[in-house]
Amino acid sequence: MTFERLKWASFTHSAIYACLLVVWLVPGLHGPEFVFGLSHGLGWILLSLACLASVPRRVISLRVAVAVVVLGGIGPFFGSYEFWRQNRGGRGARVQASWP
Repeated sequence: MTFERLKWASFTHSAIYACLLVVWLVPGLHGPEFVFGLSHGLGWILLSLACLASVPRRVISLRVAVAVVVLGGIGPFFGSYEFWRQNRGGRGARVQASWP
């Protein structure tokens, strides 16, 4: 598990969620709505578990994990933003969090 892989998984999850919102707004697209909804739900669970496992290993910060796991229940864009924000400063996989 690397910072880059988790970041791209988060971006992919946000794209799936955006597609879900689009097909949800268009009437009669129940098939794609089910596929994107299932992908979103399972993707959020898997990404949350991966982020929770990554915090003690100092792959990501606790702030990014909270954005993905807690705020991701509202919308996955919070997690993608936090990945982008942390990577923007050139910190990448270097986590400054203090973890015992």
